[in-house]
Amino acid sequence: MTWSERSDATDVEPVNQSITSPTLDTLFKRTLARQPEALALVDPLNKQRITGQTRKRLTYAQADRAISAIAAHFVQSGLPANTVIAVQLPGTVEFALTVLAAHRVGLVVVPLPLLWRQAELTSVLNRTAARAIVSCGRIDGVSYADIAMNAAAEAFSIRHVCGFGSDLPEGMASLDQAILEDSRASRPMIQDGRKAAMISFDVTAEGFRPVPRPHFSLIAGGLAMSLESDLPQGATIMSAFAPMSFAGICSSLVTWLLSGGTLVLHHPFDEDAFETQFNDHTCNTLIAPAQLALRLDERGLSERLPSLRTVIGLWRTPEQVASSARWSSRRVTLTDVYLFGEAGLFGTRRGEDGSPAVIKPGPHSAPREAPGASVAGEILLTPKGTLGLRGAMVPIAAYAPPPPPGDSLIAPPPRDFVDTEYAARVDRATGAINITAPPSGVMTVGGYRFLAQELQEWSRRLGQGALLTALPDRLSGHRLAGRAQDNARARDALTELGLNPLMVEAFRDRGGAGVS
Repeated sequence: MTWSERSDATDVEPVNQSITSPTLDTLFKRTLARQPEALALVDPLNKQRITGQTRKRLTYAQADRAISAIAAHFVQSGLPANTVIAVQLPGTVEFALTVLAAHRVGLVVVPLPLLWRQAELTSVLNRTAARAIVSCGRIDGVSYADIAMNAAAEAFSIRHVCGFGSDLPEGMASLDQAILEDSRASRPMIQDGRKAAMISFDVTAEGFRPVPRPHFSLIAGGLAMSLESDLPQGATIMSAFAPMSFAGICSSLVTWLLSGGTLVLHHPFDEDAFETQFNDHTCNTLIAPAQLALRLDERGLSERLPSLRTVIGLWRTPEQVASSARWSSRRVTLTDVYLFGEAGLFGTRRGEDGSPAVIKPGPHSAPREAPGASVAGEILLTPKGTLGLRGAMVPIAAYAPPPPPGDSLIAPPPRDFVDTEYAARVDRATGAINITAPPSGVMTVGGYRFLAQELQEWSRRLGQGALLTALPDRLSGHRLAGRAQDNARARDALTELGLNPLMVEAFRDRGGAGVS
């Protein structure tokens, strides 16, 4: 019997009703107490190909036992409360279980995008003083266990490395085995939504920026999506958005916990597996990159997915929303969610004509047009012509400018908002805010953000005659192109530097032309 088949519901803990500031674990336990045998988490249909592991379907009771066992492993490994733990996992049930287990025993999670490789991992582990890292044996043929072990060897703070999957390297503890052992070790914790829950990393003109967040900030992000889209209670949600970021966790883990329904995970993106799994589970909600959702709409989304009622489309390139195609389905609603790196987000549901909603400065509620609705945040135009955000989900302190020199007599200007650095202007006729350009000097390829100057640095590392550049791309913001006298040698050199596949594959061979 595997750990996913265990279904005891006798250990359901009563929820402390006196809690006024919930955590993510509090939200989970509320649904657990109400419907322990309801289906909670479902793995991607093609998980065997992705990680080599068996696909799992967990009820709330089964998920709770797994969460408690992983949490017990963290406690027994000597990780005290408020310890930082790094997590690099794909969109499978292990991601949700690990994050909730860490929060159950008071740990702070640092999500690591799958595109990050050794160089980026080592930098983040050292900057956060992470004590542990959780990874997976293999993902899409790449040994992430080896990447984690190599990064941990260069991070002096790491004391514990653990992972899921078979054939883990020596020194990496198996969390699958920890779940099977089903330890009940725990420690008393006060569940307080004001406590730190996550540290993610943004890329700004100044470089990598750590962005810490409490639980209430994550919940605020999830509420902004679920309320604006009118996500029903008990929804069956398919999430096809990479989870390792603020927006990724809000759009998968948090929206699921708020709805108290079922989270069906999809590792982006396999069209055949996606459609089959969506229909098999009669999902009514799809959360995915907005460009993907619009492409599916063009190809008859309503007919292919008859149970679908709500689509939440996430825009990593918010400057492209206004010029995007109209939403054609009349039966399915689309909510555009504007993402601004790790700074924050806001959502707007499209009207009956299918065009993007008008965005105006000032407070915005969720739902946006509902009278008396709670304020989700505020949008403003900064004096330098960029978009500013503030609200419960926006970590203003993380983006605060550095203090002036000690001998300076000039006080820094007051700032109670985060400048997203996205260029914007107000239309004089309509009063709407138009986002016109992304931050200067920051490139985006899909969900991966990096500094433009880094391209020049890596080109110099490759020697004379090598070129690495970013070209505009409608779907992903930019795409990378590389040219070298020997593309294979350039790929090997970048891999040895610990760079991610986006950089390396810019030098893939294509028809012998030497340009990709």
